[in-house]
Amino acid sequence: MAAIYGEEWCVIDDCAKIFCIRISDDIDDPKWTLCLQVMLPNEYPGTAPPIYQLNAPWLKGQERADLSNSLEEIYIQNIGESILYLWVEKIRDVLIQKSQMTEPGPDIKKKTEEEDVDCEEDLILACKPENPVKALDFAVSKNPTEIEEIPPIDHGVPITDRRSTFQAHLAPVVCPQQVKMVLAKLYENKKIASATHNIYAYRIYCEDKQTFLQDYEDDGETAAGGRLLHLMEILSVRNVLVVVSRWYGGILLGPDRFKHINNCARNILVEKNYLNSPEDSAKALGKNKKVRKDKKRSEH
Repeated sequence: MAAIYGEEWCVIDDCAKIFCIRISDDIDDPKWTLCLQVMLPNEYPGTAPPIYQLNAPWLKGQERADLSNSLEEIYIQNIGESILYLWVEKIRDVLIQKSQMTEPGPDIKKKTEEEDVDCEEDLILACKPENPVKALDFAVSKNPTEIEEIPPIDHGVPITDRRSTFQAHLAPVVCPQQVKMVLAKLYENKKIASATHNIYAYRIYCEDKQTFLQDYEDDGETAAGGRLLHLMEILSVRNVLVVVSRWYGGILLGPDRFKHINNCARNILVEKNYLNSPEDSAKALGKNKKVRKDKKRSEH
């Protein structure tokens, strides 16, 4: 691909197999331009398609859906074969056809970071389900019982880095049904529902069995849910659900995205008194170590 497309082709992360190509209707005098980002899973091209993003501020609605459908049709017709070249040329054909129409080019104007974040619903991930609530197989009653009331939901302070925004949401939960109800309630918010990822984890302590009922969801952000649950285990929190929404801003963050997800979660857990502050926790850990040392000395 690099030999064919030269400077248009860019390697973002060779180890993770993440690439980007800038596609235009005309190389010398482009009117319409689109950036295609792809991540090639280990199973590609044998049994899995590339995970892709179509980045173009003008590409919206039916145009985006039609282009996405065309790419998916190409994959289905060529399963087991390398399709990146076919994808790029299909996108170029669409741009050329668009440039030949009387429609003027996109009105490019400077946007604030906040406006960019609000437009993140334009992001398309091939692996992301259309309806997150449906994908999680929620069977939430429209008339919840008095025992299973929807818990109060708190929202953390957003963290923004390179146009990606992360925000945590928290609710006390004592049963899986409440987890489902809280998630369904969050997805009623159009902004949260349009997030690129809604990662969550919960821990519920079962008094009778003296054990934890816990689970997590990556929502397309591989390993993020497991990391979030691991953080909650380390912090020894219980009877709480934490959801972290991420609105992707068009720039890959690499490992920093996991740092922001965990920081959002930790901040809201501290704010809502589910654990001591990090400083207090560190002091308590040091104190416990000292107590154990003194105890060992006294035993000798």
